[in-house]
This record gives sequence, C-alpha cells and structure tokens, in this order.
Amino acid sequence: MDLDAVRTFAAAADAGQFQEAAAELSITQQAVSKRIAALEKDLGVRLFTRTARGAQLTIDGQAFLPHARELLRVAERADASVRPGRRALRVDVVNRRVVSAVLLQDFYRTHPEIELDIVTLDANVDAAIAAVEAGTIDATFHGVPARLRLPEAIKAAGVIHEPHELLVGPRHPLAGARAVAPAQLAGHRIWMPGLAARGEVADYYAELAATFGLTIDMLGPVFGNEALLDEIADSADLATLVGERSRYLWPDSYDLRRVPVRDPAPVYPMSLIWRQGNPHPALAALRDYLEARRTAAPGDNVWTPTWEQRAGRPSGDEITDTVPQVAHPGTSAIPRSGSVDPGPGAGS
Repeated sequence: MDLDAVRTFAAAADAGQFQEAAAELSITQQAVSKRIAALEKDLGVRLFTRTARGAQLTIDGQAFLPHARELLRVAERADASVRPGRRALRVDVVNRRVVSAVLLQDFYRTHPEIELDIVTLDANVDAAIAAVEAGTIDATFHGVPARLRLPEAIKAAGVIHEPHELLVGPRHPLAGARAVAPAQLAGHRIWMPGLAARGEVADYYAELAATFGLTIDMLGPVFGNEALLDEIADSADLATLVGERSRYLWPDSYDLRRVPVRDPAPVYPMSLIWRQGNPHPALAALRDYLEARRTAAPGDNVWTPTWEQRAGRPSGDEITDTVPQVAHPGTSAIPRSGSVDPGPGAGS
C-alpha cells in the first residue's frame, strides 16, 4: 500500500476538500485526485463522495480512516527507530553492576534528554567488536588486549582504569584492614566461580595471579551474586575481588567489608569501542563525557597488565606485547557461562 496515498487520503479527510489537502501537502490538486483514485483502486472501494461543499467520506472511507492514521503512526515510529539521534543509543555495558554501567547512569543524569538502550551481551571483546561492526550495538566497554588487531572501521579509546577492592566477611583475617597490598593476598583463597578460562578477563587475572602469586579459585557451580555474597559473609577464609565502583547490595547482617587493594593498586583498563562513521549524535556526546571524566591510572604506584590498550592507538595497528600464558597457581580453570561478576571489567 502506497503510504503517500494513505497520507493524502488522511489529509483530504481532515480538510474536507482536495484543494486544501493539496495545499497542505504542497502538491497539485490533480496529484491529490490521482493518489486517492489509486488508493480506491487498490482497496476496491470508494473512499470519497464529491459534493458541492467538497469531498465527504463514504461509509468505507469512514471505516478506513482510523486504520489509515494508525498506518501513518506506525510508519513514523519505524522511521524514527533508525534515524540518527531519534532512536535510542544502544550501549553494551558488559554487566549492570560494574563501572561501565555506573558511568552510563551518570551520563544519563547529565543528559536526560538522550534516550539510552543499555544491554549486556554476555560476550568477550572479539564478539562485542563484531556486534559493533555489524551495527547491532553502537558501542561497548571492554579491555582491549595487545593481541587484538582492530578492524579498520573500529575505534577504541581508553576511558577507565578501575581499581580493585577485596570483598570479605567479618571473620576473614583481612576484614579489619584499612587496605591490603597484592602481596598480602598470597595464600588467601580468592573465589571467583565461573570466571571464563579464555578472553581478556581471563588474560588479566592470569597475569595478575602470576605476578603476585595469588590463588584464584574458579571451581564450583554458579548460583549468582547473591549466593556468592552469602557464602563469603559466612566464611572465615573466602574472599573475592570486585571493582571499586561495582554496585552490590546485601543485608546488614552480612557485615561484608570492601578493602582497597593498594601498593601497588592493580587496575583493570577498559576502553569504549565504537564504529567509525556512526552518525548517532549521542555517541559523540557520550565520548566527550567519558573523555572529560576519564579515570587514569592514579600515579606510579599501580599495576596494569602488559596487554593494556593504549588510548588513541590507530585502528589496524597491532601491538606486539604479549600476555604470558601462565596458569593460576593452584587453580583449575573450567569455562562456564552466566558467571558472577568477578571484579573490574568482568561480568555477564
């Protein structure tokens, strides 16, 4: 069905005259008559009766009018859904508990006029980049390892360096510490059930564990964040790592403690990844916002992985640094889906 003809029919029905409809649509009266005639032929009914006063709707015209208006509304919504700046900006935040989601919420508070569609793809950086390249999403947040060669159309900019905190229950030996150094965690069981065995998050924790001699336990079924917090609250030896700005809620009775990890402070680097040439104006606004609030690694007393993405690296340029393929000391890695958030930059 010709939408221009439907639009002309609705205009003529509202105006009551073909001449006024022609003026409203900036076309000739003859063009209005031709469109109405073509629509009547398509529908197999008469829509108007010509009178001395103009054009009156027939019974069939009256029946068709509300449907015609709905067709035009649907067409308008369909057009708006893909118009840059009119559809929502779709951003993958990886996990709704981690810093990327927090930053997107802060961005929305600053720009409430911008419509956002926040998604979690449950994908590694390679799959997320493929989604950006395909246009499934406008942007994503991920660590970008040096091994990765970005496609020509894909851009990435480092926007986040997220420090760790140790999350422990009240009976844990480190529960009363104001801060802990990574070396103090050696010998303590850091529990991250469901941590993937491959991907940028796995690379990061493998290097972190190898550098500081940590024991990261990935074993056990995944029952979700609430079950993890419950287990840690009731344990004298379990602990996990979370991002400094990750969001968790638990009952007061758990008395969980978030202890900063410092001297050096391990930080997880994350980049905003987008497709060059994406015309959505909200994407530029988001990039400007993140750049203005970019969290840099604080000073020299920090630890970052060797694969850290250099902000502003041209797409297609390959970084030759490689991540040591070191197993977690005392750890057996079992890949699982639907894992809990195992610290900065990770999640499902």
